[in-house]
Amino acid sequence: MDSNPEEPPTSLHEPSTAAAKQPLLSKPYPSLEPPIASTSEAEEDQSQYLQISYNYGPRAIKDLPFLILFCLLVLCTFGFGIFASVNKNPHRSEISYFSYDVTSSSCVSVRVRSLFSSDSPETSRFHGGLSEIPLSEEKPSSSNSSKSNLFEVLHADVSSSRDPTSSNSSKSSFSNENSPVSHSPVSLNSPNSTLLVSLIDYSSYSGKFASFSSSESNVLESLIWTLAITLILSVPFVFSVLLLLKHYTKQIVYASLPFFVIVPIFMNVYWFVACTLSSTCSDAFPLAYRIFVLIFVFLIIGVIVWIFVVNWHRIELTVRVIGVASTALSKNLGLFGALPALTLGLVVYYVPIVLFLIFSNSNGKIVPKEDNGEYVCVWKQDSWVPAYYTLAILTMLWSATVMVEVQVYVISGTIAQWYFSKDESPPKHGIRSSLRNAFGTSFGTICFSGLLIAIVRVVRSIVDNARQEDASGIVNLILRCCANALLSAVDFLNKFTINFAAITGEAYCSAARMTYELLKRNLLSAVFVETVSTRILSGIILVLSAIYAILVCVLLKAVVHLGDDAYFVAVMAWILLIAVLGFFVHILDNVIDTVYVCYAIDRDRGEVYKQDIHEVYVHLPISRSHRAGFVPRASQVV
Repeated sequence: MDSNPEEPPTSLHEPSTAAAKQPLLSKPYPSLEPPIASTSEAEEDQSQYLQISYNYGPRAIKDLPFLILFCLLVLCTFGFGIFASVNKNPHRSEISYFSYDVTSSSCVSVRVRSLFSSDSPETSRFHGGLSEIPLSEEKPSSSNSSKSNLFEVLHADVSSSRDPTSSNSSKSSFSNENSPVSHSPVSLNSPNSTLLVSLIDYSSYSGKFASFSSSESNVLESLIWTLAITLILSVPFVFSVLLLLKHYTKQIVYASLPFFVIVPIFMNVYWFVACTLSSTCSDAFPLAYRIFVLIFVFLIIGVIVWIFVVNWHRIELTVRVIGVASTALSKNLGLFGALPALTLGLVVYYVPIVLFLIFSNSNGKIVPKEDNGEYVCVWKQDSWVPAYYTLAILTMLWSATVMVEVQVYVISGTIAQWYFSKDESPPKHGIRSSLRNAFGTSFGTICFSGLLIAIVRVVRSIVDNARQEDASGIVNLILRCCANALLSAVDFLNKFTINFAAITGEAYCSAARMTYELLKRNLLSAVFVETVSTRILSGIILVLSAIYAILVCVLLKAVVHLGDDAYFVAVMAWILLIAVLGFFVHILDNVIDTVYVCYAIDRDRGEVYKQDIHEVYVHLPISRSHRAGFVPRASQVV
């Protein structure tokens, strides 16, 4: 493929020879806006956008105020966290050892000795009770007989304490002259009786507890091994899915579509039958409830089928979009190492903040408090601790959204470098260059985008909570509608902004404006890209992870013999696998968006860097209502 901009690119939109000789910018697209009065302004504006491409040169620092604000927030969180760690009160966990001192009118520490320490009163009474059992001067013939007689005495004492009417018989049995050991009866009112009863009760239940612990340990061991094997297998599993999507996209998608319906139907019927046959489940869930759940799940399956029918004309185009995105991702496999490393770095970054939150809870003092005429010692937290909790939680939330945007930035920068390269091989140090830009000149832009996403998430959570609380009134309804419209607009605006900023190095507001103008000028819709392809990819990973969970459950029942606990282990393995595959779908979705923006830049400049991508993305709809599907290229030739 010759990507020399000097040569006229092949037109993918009109088959006529005259149109093919013109660059894409000069094509007479139908205008959605009134004509611009000033031709010079239009030419100046178009000349500005003709220079859009990947910025390989040095980039200026953008959105510096948001970078400074984020750094100040992090520094304050760590600074106050270190202060909280150094100034924590060591007596926070010893509040039960403090009592009110009338003389000093304050709480003082009273060290209480342990129950089973050598000098505690309880232990002294226990040893004193045992010393009240005198042994005869005759040496027992064996140690076993002495132990047996001692436990007989203990048992007799416990029996006497439980049944006072049998005290006389107990005493007579103790004074048996034929016994090699002579005993004196233990008083029923002795404090040792309660202790001996506890010891006997513990020994009687220890067998049951050991059996329960053994069962729990088997389940825990099976769970750990299953999750470890699932995590190890998820790596080749992801690469296998990527390879299949690259070479056999159509076969994988069409083979998975029936399972979108078959798997939910199987799980629904299996649950209904198993619960009906099980007496425990049938008693817990009445028949009417089970029938209601069965019908409700079938209705959801019907909605899924309806979605497939409505979007069937887009399936073929979605298959091609997923195929080219998988090809682009397979050319940049280093992302599978860089992105998990970023996530791990976020976890490591969170560890000291969590420790600071724990230490900050120990900042305060023990003070007396009057309660019903008596003074008790209570813990009084320092007044700045709640404010620090708020600061730390906001920092963690903003940091999480910043890390998400960093990953999007790295994906976009790496894929864009591959797209605008002259050959098919990925550029050297592409990921390193994207990471340097993400944590360097464009980090302020990323912080700005992360702040907007964090605000959207918080506001959306508030709106959802208000909806769950059934807040009535026309005012609340209007506010919720306005909030949802505003949040959707922010999400839509932010969708391609970071992709564009990673390509050009522009500031956030400038990147948002230029992206909107770029897509509007080329009559491209940003709606289609994330709808059908995302749903199909999500359905594929749901099907694959469900099949894996069923296999795990069968193996655990047949080989390990876990019984009903196998369902719990299988569900945990399903959650782990779907989390890993969901991360893979997140990467692939961002690749689709980045390729979409790169195609728009190509189209705007009248160049064709990747011919196979142009042959697919040219069929994307220009609006949500446009029912565009994939038409084979041969059918367009006249």
